[in-house]
Amino acid sequence: MIVPLRAASGGDGLPARVDDGRIARAEAQLGFALHPLLARLYGEVADGGFGPDYQLLPLLAPDNGVVAEFLARRKASLGAEHPEWPDGVVPILTWGCGMYAAVDCFSEDGQVLLFEPNPYSGGSWAECWFLDSPGLAAWLETWLSGAGWFEEDAYERDDVSEPTPWEQAASRLSFAR
Repeated sequence: MIVPLRAASGGDGLPARVDDGRIARAEAQLGFALHPLLARLYGEVADGGFGPDYQLLPLLAPDNGVVAEFLARRKASLGAEHPEWPDGVVPILTWGCGMYAAVDCFSEDGQVLLFEPNPYSGGSWAECWFLDSPGLAAWLETWLSGAGWFEEDAYERDDVSEPTPWEQAASRLSFAR
């Protein structure tokens, strides 16, 4: 996996890897298994601290970790008339301004989604969900090649794919209650 090389070159040092016991504890708290590639990243590379811009969140940090963020967003969605966060979708990186990159752990390839709440106008949150990449591996390849929409010079290039509306958003959110 080339990710450890790029991750290690991105800073002074990475957090320690997450052992199998902590991954199992995270999955127990989530109520579902992490996507296998995401679990491998935490288990074989580091507990976050690498990736595009703001970098992957730590898995079990109490305030800003993957599990804590997911549980807080799901709690706010349960029973809400308009749930904002679907089950099985874990936030892995914050882009700032309330935006997140998230992995759909229920999809075979681990779709990477973009949650962009800033244009929310009331009603369904489905309009705030976008498909950033069909899979986590492809998303990582985009980061490694410097070809993502999130790169500093992306607006100057014609070959950058921007996220598109997530077609499953409305149906997945309707089950979020």
